[in-house]
Amino acid sequence: MTQIQTPSDRLGVGFMAAIFFVLGFITNFNMALKDQVQATFDLSATTAQLVNGVFFFAYFCFSLLCGSFIKKRGYRSGIIAGLLLIAIGSWLFYPAVSGTPSYPMFLGAIFIMATGVVFLQTAANPYVVALGPQETASARLNLVQSMNSIATTVAPFLVGLLILTPASLAMGPKAVQLPFAIIGTVVALVAIGIGFIKLPEIRGAETVGRTTKRVWQNPGVILGAIGIFCYVGAEVGCSTQIVPYLEAGGFAKDHAGRMVAIYWAGGMVGRFLGAVMLGSMERSRKLLFSAMFIVASYFIGWFIFSSRVADGAFTFDSRPTEGLLFAGIALFNFVCMSLGQGRTGLSLAIFGVTAAGLVLATIGLPVSVGMWTLLSVGFFNSIMFPSIFSLAVRGVGSGEMPLASGIINTLIVGGAVVPLAMGWLTDNVSVRGALVVPALCFAYIAFFALRSGKIKSTQLNQY
Repeated sequence: MTQIQTPSDRLGVGFMAAIFFVLGFITNFNMALKDQVQATFDLSATTAQLVNGVFFFAYFCFSLLCGSFIKKRGYRSGIIAGLLLIAIGSWLFYPAVSGTPSYPMFLGAIFIMATGVVFLQTAANPYVVALGPQETASARLNLVQSMNSIATTVAPFLVGLLILTPASLAMGPKAVQLPFAIIGTVVALVAIGIGFIKLPEIRGAETVGRTTKRVWQNPGVILGAIGIFCYVGAEVGCSTQIVPYLEAGGFAKDHAGRMVAIYWAGGMVGRFLGAVMLGSMERSRKLLFSAMFIVASYFIGWFIFSSRVADGAFTFDSRPTEGLLFAGIALFNFVCMSLGQGRTGLSLAIFGVTAAGLVLATIGLPVSVGMWTLLSVGFFNSIMFPSIFSLAVRGVGSGEMPLASGIINTLIVGGAVVPLAMGWLTDNVSVRGALVVPALCFAYIAFFALRSGKIKSTQLNQY
């Protein structure tokens, strides 16, 4: 692995940042539709979670195949294939809800679109890891995934602002026709454009003998894949539980839907902080950039809390107190990250313990306070995916990387399994009781982080 020194390397990282924006927007726009679909198709909480379940089940079906395809055909071919599948899936939403809406066809469109996302995810993460030293891979992934977080903040905000309004809910699933038609067209144009762009090659991508056996025997990859299962499941499960949790406390659906954007905005700020704190810049610059992001978090929280649509018109009801609270959580996130001393494993362990504690607190607190502990989880999700991924593939050769990435991405299916389990618990126990599941997931992530140092020492001796 080499340092990012050439314009070609910088182009590769910049391009991956744009791909992560697409990934984040598509994924969270889909997830935020769960409540719209539940209302219009009159579904139970368990059945409505199939919107997310089908999306993340595609990872289980195709991640390994995508890894093999990328190894044979290259990263650019994988990215183009992924974008075209996203476009096709997006266009299929139009006939799925025309005439008599079909929930099975709606889910089929999601599955095709999700398969495209699997191609992008399988290609993008190892590509970013390979474009630089392994010591700063987590910081590099945090940097490009900050674009993912910007998109994951924008998507549910737009859904809450435009699709979960009473007028749009009355339209039923047809409210999503135009947004997905636009998404499909834009993504198809991007795919065509990529055909004319020369991406930098990953140097050192030599063929490694006994690749498959070596990867499957790598304990870091396997335990890291379980960590990804827990992380994605907990992240998605908490995000989809925000609306029912707030509605049970008396919040209107459109207001509760906008609060999901706060959850993802926390992840966005946390990833920017992670890119700085886990990077290699000097301490004074780390403190300067971190302070800038914390100040910016005030304006982000203030804007999201204050924006709404009333009677078809955009209104802005300034609420600076909520902005201050959001900035305060960002400061707490920075303190926790500082305790990690720039070490990926230690930082991940602290975040796992903190996230589990916040979820457990949400179960017992009144909604007026519990909403803040639940929304705060977004901040502590922030560095988890890049940190788990970089720890899992540390020491993995570049020739083994596509398969390792495929194994890890297969267990993104946790985004289907955990929310479905939470939906069942919501229907049969309570909204609060379902939150025990993500708390357990975060506890495992803390365990994996603490074990990762010992695992890496073993790997280096064996491989």
